[in-house]
Amino acid sequence: METNLEKNLKNFNILQFQQDLIDWFIREQRILPWRKDKDPYKIWVSEVMLQQTRVETVIPYFNNFIEKFPTIEALANAEEEKVLKAWEGLGYYSRVRNLQSAVKEVAEKYGGRVPDDAKELSKLKGVGPYTKGAILSIAYGIPEPAVDGNVMRVLSRILMIEDDISKQKTRKLFENAVRELISPDQPSEFNQGLMELGALICTPKSPSCLLCPVQRHCLAFGEGLQDELPVKTTKKTTKTVVINALILRNDTGHILVQKRPSEGLLANLWELPNHEMKLHSAQDQMEQLKHFMKEKYQLDVTIENHFMNLKHEFSHLIWNIAVYNGYVSGSSAEHFVQKENCMFLPLEDVLRLPFPVSYRKILAEIKV
Repeated sequence: METNLEKNLKNFNILQFQQDLIDWFIREQRILPWRKDKDPYKIWVSEVMLQQTRVETVIPYFNNFIEKFPTIEALANAEEEKVLKAWEGLGYYSRVRNLQSAVKEVAEKYGGRVPDDAKELSKLKGVGPYTKGAILSIAYGIPEPAVDGNVMRVLSRILMIEDDISKQKTRKLFENAVRELISPDQPSEFNQGLMELGALICTPKSPSCLLCPVQRHCLAFGEGLQDELPVKTTKKTTKTVVINALILRNDTGHILVQKRPSEGLLANLWELPNHEMKLHSAQDQMEQLKHFMKEKYQLDVTIENHFMNLKHEFSHLIWNIAVYNGYVSGSSAEHFVQKENCMFLPLEDVLRLPFPVSYRKILAEIKV
């Protein structure tokens, strides 16, 4: 039985579509640092950074990261804490851990050269179908699909595909569509053209159809349905957690920081001591915080005052953080045993450690 995609492609002028898209991309593409050359390592880094992050945000991070780790070998041999510090603020830290793990394998197994074979590239940690397609097409000129949310949105309109793009099986449908459409001679320009189109013209809301270089090919525009596509089910509701955090100083003015566990959310990043709140009045919060510090750290602390409130949103979770100032002195402070993952440090040393965005914002408000 003929699918909707096959039916819609039947009278589709693929060659003209390729030419219109590629000509526009060559003419209008943004000047971006990872486009200066076709270094597969730099393309790899940029694509990992660009997942769920805007181009404007990524540019300074990319330049800083490449300055610190200019080659496969440099990143492979770097200390994880320095890598996390260079990534600090981008979020989704598992991405950079997977990147460094995969880069180590490239250095050891492939002599520092990113594989140009789809099967070998797919074996590397964190390299999914999109990243694989981006590296192969952009760096090596291999006609491989690179399908992300941008590309699915663009093609759902151009080919009037009404399948739900939030479902995994739909991604396969779009990959098949790209295999039909991609230019075998200019796969880099074709794939980047689709990405650029989604970023600049075929935006999620109010697409600029009158400026679109492939408007004449767009089936949704022809039917006036461009604002109805893509079809996407709504996200699940997020969980909200109330957290108490403490800026705790000792007699020397040093601040207590701790390292998060090596697995799970924000693994191996640093944070201030904190706990999830059960009661909600300010007095209850302070009492719970004192009890928590005694129970977990054997510290008798004095809570001085409320310092600030902060809200931080993850894709699945919201943190409402209440931050307090406190101090510890006397025998309680003297008997505290410093560990590698929990210690009092001067503020300047604290700021050298990698922190999640939420705690970085708190630290930025602390005065010496």
